[in-house]
Amino acid sequence: MSRVVDDNSSASGDTTPFYPMLEFHDNLPTRSASSTSTLGQLLKHVGDARKEAAGDGSETPVHQVLEIGRETPEALRTVPFILSFNNLTYSVKIRRKMRLPELLPWRRHRLDATSDGDSLFTTTKTLLDDISGEARDGEILAVLGASGSGKSTLVDALANRIAKGSLKGNISLNGEVLESRMLKVISAYVMQDDLLFPMLTVEETLMFAAEFRLPRNLSKSKKRTRVQALIDQLGLRNAAKTERRRVSIGIDIIHDPILLFLDEPTSGLDSTSAFMVVKVLQRIAQSGSLVIMTVHQPSYRILSLLDRLIFLSRGQTVYSGSPTNLPGFFAEFGHPIPESENRTEFALDLIRELEGSPGGTKSLAEFNKKWQNMKQTRSSEPDWHGLSLKEAISASISKGKLVSGASNNASSSSMVPTFANPFWKEMVVLSNRSVTNSRRMPELFGIRLGAVLVTGFILATMFWQLDNSPRGVQERLGFFAFAMSTTFYTCADALPVFLQERYIFMRETAYNAYRRSSYVLSHALVSLPSLVFLSFSFAATTFWAVGLDGGFGGFMFYFIIILASFWAGNSFVTFLSGVVPHVMLGYTIVVAILAYFLLFSGFFINRDRIPPYWIWFHYMSLVKYPYEAVLQNEFQDPSKCFVKGVQIFDNSPLGGVPTSLKLKLLDSMSSTLGMKITSSTCLTTGSDILEQQGITDLSKWNCLWVTVAWGFLFRILFYFSLLLGSKNKRR
Repeated sequence: MSRVVDDNSSASGDTTPFYPMLEFHDNLPTRSASSTSTLGQLLKHVGDARKEAAGDGSETPVHQVLEIGRETPEALRTVPFILSFNNLTYSVKIRRKMRLPELLPWRRHRLDATSDGDSLFTTTKTLLDDISGEARDGEILAVLGASGSGKSTLVDALANRIAKGSLKGNISLNGEVLESRMLKVISAYVMQDDLLFPMLTVEETLMFAAEFRLPRNLSKSKKRTRVQALIDQLGLRNAAKTERRRVSIGIDIIHDPILLFLDEPTSGLDSTSAFMVVKVLQRIAQSGSLVIMTVHQPSYRILSLLDRLIFLSRGQTVYSGSPTNLPGFFAEFGHPIPESENRTEFALDLIRELEGSPGGTKSLAEFNKKWQNMKQTRSSEPDWHGLSLKEAISASISKGKLVSGASNNASSSSMVPTFANPFWKEMVVLSNRSVTNSRRMPELFGIRLGAVLVTGFILATMFWQLDNSPRGVQERLGFFAFAMSTTFYTCADALPVFLQERYIFMRETAYNAYRRSSYVLSHALVSLPSLVFLSFSFAATTFWAVGLDGGFGGFMFYFIIILASFWAGNSFVTFLSGVVPHVMLGYTIVVAILAYFLLFSGFFINRDRIPPYWIWFHYMSLVKYPYEAVLQNEFQDPSKCFVKGVQIFDNSPLGGVPTSLKLKLLDSMSSTLGMKITSSTCLTTGSDILEQQGITDLSKWNCLWVTVAWGFLFRILFYFSLLLGSKNKRR
């Protein structure tokens, strides 16, 4: 049993079988005769490379290597992986810029006669044109080319980020077609943008990634040890400019994937920082991973770390091979590379020069095909050591790859679980991360609470202690309509929450870090405590100050219906955040729709007066149900009178006449109607007011349940919007 353990590890006896033995000669990792390296060990000396590149003289951090068991010779042999791609072609339809002459009939006829797959309003653009090549484990394949050459498109195609049916050609791993589900589990994709939560530290970010990608049966201490080792291995303890980029890489390699795709990992970095990032990628490749990345213009030092290059020009391959073959390739093409020049810079400059010429890069692409045919006649068939894809993945798992709970004794489609953790564990981790982010930004909740309290205070002082007169009834109706609509408008702040997390969510779910359903439920659960606090604050501020009826029971229902309104409004805005792409567009839509909800709620016009062709919107209004519920809560007491005797004239032109004249009018009405009406006779009760407002369909409890149901409906719609709109694939 080989063991290299730090003091803490030996004290606790907590060991993890991640890293086999590794021997070092002249500061370079080499595989020993009795073991094979994995990611952790080959990254172990990245600090030395950082010291060498930066010249800071700092020492390599002490690394933790965990206890492992000896492996059988069968499992210790090198596990070969070869990703082959042949004849990849991908085209998209783009909108044609139309000019008036092109709309003339004879010009349209000419277009129809000459275009292939084009139409009057669209044209076909080929992003990948018959691309072939291969990538091997232990190597870095770099895709180079000018902007718009198809670099990112090719990597997206290899990473299964192009919708099925749109991409032509075939992609195989060790000669076998790789299922989409399996590819998600054994691979990782690092996007060009560093998509991180700004409120989380490096350690917290990687720890949450470990919670998502490493199995539940792995102890917390082992996960933390893995994170600490990764921080040292990526050189993140003293990193500055490259910190976000290395953290982005660390998130996606926490489970030690077999395939790693990266889009412009050196973008925006200086020479030293870019070299360090590629140095890290070289260590990852040497651990048995297959690394494919795009790079714009590598320096001489970065070029020395790359194993294979593919140069693209307008979707076509103009060179594919080793960096060492570049001089011979361009010399035979008739453009030898001067010894003093950077090979890739010369190649890219020549490609740009050819792109500007009449013939374009057609001659270079055709020469590359001849060159490849000559190489294929000399090269032998790929050697997979007689291993099938299933056997290769199983052997790789037994050597420490795919830490996410993989099993090496199952079928090819089930040896690696789709998700590393169960549903409830994902919810716990997601909720914990959301709470941590919210705790780091208390001002956001403080602003929202302040807005609710200020609104409640204004309403309380504006509608202070309303009486039971006819005017008091009208003022109550206005108060309820404004209060209920306010609860929905204050939920608009939920809009940017998901919009800010959208791309992080897409990155994490694209390779099965967690289920979309886990995200939706945790998102809802985390929002509930703040909604309860806001609802209680608003209810306590307004209920007794306005003089609403019902005592403590009335207050509790008032609080619950406000909470239901916040829940429905928050769910509605959350659903919109999953549909609209931009914050400002989302705010415009939210404000407009909530205004329509208020218009059709029944406050401005009774239900009986709404035109038949608009009545459907009345029943879809989110404001309708809580508005009707609070009215029933206020006017449900049949013994409470709101219009007595002469008060019947208050809302009419006779309201200003003397009381004596009003009494004479009452006597006259009494004789006409055949009933005695005095100044104390109750003419309008709460039930009468509800009937006048057209609130007769649902009880207050049914209105409450409908409001809650709206919230659940929008959460379900939010889930489907994520399911359909966040596949992160090109069409």
